[in-house]
Amino acid sequence: MAADGSTIKLADPGVAETSWVLTYADLSDEEAAALLEFFEAAEGTLNGFTFLDPTGNLLARSDDLEDAAWQRDPMLSLESGISDPAGTALAWRLSNSGSAEQSLAQTLAATGQYQYCLSAYVRTDAAAVVWLKIGNGAAQRGVTARWTRIALACTGSPDDTSLRFAIEIPAGGTVEVYGLQVEPQAAPSVYKSSTRGGVFEGAHLADDVLAISSTDANRHSCAVKVIHANHL
Repeated sequence: MAADGSTIKLADPGVAETSWVLTYADLSDEEAAALLEFFEAAEGTLNGFTFLDPTGNLLARSDDLEDAAWQRDPMLSLESGISDPAGTALAWRLSNSGSAEQSLAQTLAATGQYQYCLSAYVRTDAAAVVWLKIGNGAAQRGVTARWTRIALACTGSPDDTSLRFAIEIPAGGTVEVYGLQVEPQAAPSVYKSSTRGGVFEGAHLADDVLAISSTDANRHSCAVKVIHANHL
């Protein structure tokens, strides 16, 4: 407070907080027990964990492939401002001038125990193929002159604490790419442009009590609040 009684308030991005409320219904006995086991392992609000946003794009900076969040092989060049299937100009042209495959990738702090889906819209003037890769999993996908959404869904190795998600362009190939997305599920949903990405390390439960209600035989429901704050 100043001498004249006025106050000055400034935003502090360093204490930004994001929260989710996860509502569960018709949980089986086994599912409810697994949720309770996780709650007890976290000791309520005490211990942090990595939380994957179930409704977001896990990749960071999905519309800016030149951002430092991306790892790009040296012979892969990028050109921005390409017309995309959404009617804007947010696609990129990836050109491989080398004699071997070149990739564009992000490595995320995501456990290999889950199933992930990597997807992208792609096109090229001459028919070609690209590789999609999730950890050690890989699949080849065809690319034509029409914008087509391609995807790969697989799990990593159970002991993985991080996974690399990549699109790989063949030697001498040129492919236009838009809407790169990673989700913790079996198939792609509508594309969501991202900034920070949907991997939140150091998330916490918001409550020290987990209230699970039994609605029927082998049927339970509850709500769990998860928070992520930069200052915790």
